[in-house]
This record gives sequence, structure tokens and C-alpha cells, in this order.
Amino acid sequence: MKQLNDLSLIAQVVVFHNTRAFDQLVKRYQSPVRRFFLNLTCGDGELSDDLAQDTFIKAYTNLASFKNLSNFSTWLYRIAYNIFYDYLRNRKGTDDLDTREVDANWNTFQKDVGQEMDVYRALATLKDIERTCITLFYMEDQSIEKIAGITGCPAGTVKSHLSRGKEKMATYLKQNGYDGN
Repeated sequence: MKQLNDLSLIAQVVVFHNTRAFDQLVKRYQSPVRRFFLNLTCGDGELSDDLAQDTFIKAYTNLASFKNLSNFSTWLYRIAYNIFYDYLRNRKGTDDLDTREVDANWNTFQKDVGQEMDVYRALATLKDIERTCITLFYMEDQSIEKIAGITGCPAGTVKSHLSRGKEKMATYLKQNGYDGN
């Protein structure tokens, strides 16, 4: 039913240029997309908001190219994924250090002075693709097949990224005082 409703809203936007229909799509998906970016950016709320806004702008301008070969949510996450990796590529050209990781650690440190470390620090230890797979699977409750569609990786590769990411996070958390209890 949700997919049918999404298709109805998409048709209204594409055919009738109904911006209110697109507003409904934004309201439905803005929290999951923002949460996706929040996890990928290791808690950077401002950057997450900017990337989410870029995602919805790109989705709106390219909505006519949606072919219904997958769910609208998968298509939208694919745009979000591409927006994030475009951001990383553009930033690599201007950063000598991995300032994203330094910024994430600094922000987390500032928020948690004297408190236990949080999941963002563990996520920051992962490769970008591992963090993406972990975020989509465990935090966004996406299936392996949907993650494969979003990232363009085969399902087996997604499973490998999940396994390695999980192992790295567990090791990091154990080394930092979490004993699994």
C-alpha cells in the first residue's frame, strides 16, 4: 500500500507538478534519510541536514526518471548514497588530513566529556562502505537486497562489509570498555 501511495504521489508531482504531493514524500522520508546521514557522518547534525536537503532537491529534479524498477525508498537511498560519496570525493580534494574523522571525534569528545563513548566513535573506525552497510542494515532496517541496490554492490559483498564492519565495531567497543554484557 505504501508503494502504491508513493507511486500516486510521484505521478502527481511528475504529471501535474503538484509540489504538495512531493511535500508528503519529504515528510514520509525526511527522518529516515536524515538518520542515515547522521550515522554516516558520525553524528554531524548540520552536515546531515545539508546532505538530506541536497538529496531531496536531487530527487525532486530527477523524479521523472524514476522508473519503478525498485521501491521509491530504495531509489531515494541510492540518491542519498551518491550525495554522500560525492561529498566525500569533493572533500578529499581539499583536505590533507581526514578532517571528517577528526571533526567527528572532536564533536563526540565535546559532547561526552566524562561519559562513556558512543556508537559514533565505533562507526568512525569503519571504512565508508562498511559504515554505509551497517547503517542501512542495522539502523535503517534495510534488507541485504535493498542495500545491494542502493550501493551497487553484489549481495555477497554487502554481507562481507556487514561482517567486517560488525567485527571492527565489536573489537573497538571491547577495547574501550564495553564487555558485551
